[in-house]
Amino acid sequence: MPTTPFQPADWEIARAAEARMKTAQQLAEGLQLQPEELLPYGHYLAKLDSARILQRLATRPNGKYIDVTAITPTPLGEGKSTTTVGLIQGLGRLGKKVSGAIRQPSMGPVFNIKGSAAGGGYAQCIPLSEFSLGLTGDFDAIMNAHNLGMVALTSRMQHEFNYDDATLAAKGLRRLNIDPRALACGWVMDLCAQSLREIVMGLGSKMDGMLSQSGFQIAVSSELMAILSVAQDLTDLRQRISRMILAYDKQGRPVSTADLEVDGAMTALMLRAINPNLMQTLEGQPVLVHAGPFANIALGQSSILADRLGLKLADYHVTESGFGADIGYEKFWNLKCRFSGLKPDCAVIVTTIRALKMHGGGPAVTPGKPLDKAYTTPDVALVEQGLDNLRAHLAIVRRSGVPAVVCLNHFVSDSTAEIACVEAACREAGAGFAISKHWSEGGAGAEALAHEVLAACEEASAFAFLYPEELPLKEKISRIATEVYGADGVDLSDKARSQLARIAADRTLANFGACMAKTHLSLSDQPGRKGQPRDWRLQVRELRVYQGAGFIVPVAGDIRLMPGTASDPAYRRIDVDTATGQVTGLF
Repeated sequence: MPTTPFQPADWEIARAAEARMKTAQQLAEGLQLQPEELLPYGHYLAKLDSARILQRLATRPNGKYIDVTAITPTPLGEGKSTTTVGLIQGLGRLGKKVSGAIRQPSMGPVFNIKGSAAGGGYAQCIPLSEFSLGLTGDFDAIMNAHNLGMVALTSRMQHEFNYDDATLAAKGLRRLNIDPRALACGWVMDLCAQSLREIVMGLGSKMDGMLSQSGFQIAVSSELMAILSVAQDLTDLRQRISRMILAYDKQGRPVSTADLEVDGAMTALMLRAINPNLMQTLEGQPVLVHAGPFANIALGQSSILADRLGLKLADYHVTESGFGADIGYEKFWNLKCRFSGLKPDCAVIVTTIRALKMHGGGPAVTPGKPLDKAYTTPDVALVEQGLDNLRAHLAIVRRSGVPAVVCLNHFVSDSTAEIACVEAACREAGAGFAISKHWSEGGAGAEALAHEVLAACEEASAFAFLYPEELPLKEKISRIATEVYGADGVDLSDKARSQLARIAADRTLANFGACMAKTHLSLSDQPGRKGQPRDWRLQVRELRVYQGAGFIVPVAGDIRLMPGTASDPAYRRIDVDTATGQVTGLF
């Protein structure tokens, strides 16, 4: 998020800082951890034994809880992860004992357009290469466990098709009568591969599987990622995995991982992922990395376990929710906080002059193409026209009862008049406001933001959920659509209406929340509608049951669970310095 054009690349800044970063043991000492509570992965990475730590610190009061969200972003992103890290560094410079929790990046965006999500400039999480390229293997565990479940499902379908009941019984199996047209999920991989969205499998002889339609989704959209995000401990993780629905039988009844007797093995693969990863900012503050991104198609939150640890280990804990307040913060508010029992003290909404101009009617912002001069030339009127989007996101946070601070992520092209226009709108709305220059100045550039956040944390919070648990699912979706997105109502497709009837008839799903899958590029379900869209209705095309995670996923608009790779992806610029073994080109 450039405040000056004269700055090294992100990977060069990270490399310089990594030469003097703390060891994992030094980070642990700063957090006053016991030696057995640290699970090292080399010199600079470690996992934390969450069960041991939480048991030891059970009676310690929690620190202040701060969530970072944003307005509706441009396709380039507005620097939410960068702001999260910058705020952690800014609080550290003010002498506060602070920790953070951010999401591990998917390698789909790392190798595609968006980049690493480690932050940027002088507000990054390091070591960058390890952070960006698999870390300690949590995503590998999720992919392997998910795909093992699919192996169990497709294998069982083949055996039931090829053998009669007596033969199945002799093999210790009962017939599940799986409907090959009613598979609840597909396969996963952690890359953007649009050609695998829809596939036909089982071609060949009867020993090559059963002919059926399937597809791939990106790994972070797996229900296992959501389960990792909300699991309270290993017992809870195990129970949630056993409830995952992989298909339905020919009578419409769910077929779970427990029915397929694969839940124990899936948990064994997930065992390595249960504990959060310990990393650090460029300035040495501890950061817990756990769970994944994509709040548009997934839960998109750092894990409950990471937040519980951070709140016990520090006086201020900064966590991150994906994309804008309409999807990321809404899921934090009504799902994650309900599961965890934790209540935030403050929410930070990241905005940029660039994004406000786009919402005011500015030209299209396209990744890989130069910005139109409208975004680098002062235009107060264009900024004013885009403020409706910021006001809508402030209203979402206010609806939750939590004090809000707007962070203007500063660009070198921002004019004094444009900044004053944004500040006036924030003050009028009763929100805190700060210009932050963490991208170019690190923690020093975020001190003003840190002061505003500290003040907001002392305000009275009236946190309350948007809907009660017992509200019918259709009404939950309607409340989110009308009171958060600003829609006039909700329209269900024939498929979604049929699925809703089945869900409503299953009392085990009665109190499940709604985890919306919707474009992040608009408050509406149409990515081209900017600002604060009016006169529209949310179109829900299907409902997915995430029984293990404990929520229903309404899929709205044309959102896809497998992103595509662009024509000029980042992998074209990523390489390895063979003399040093260091990765270059990450951003």
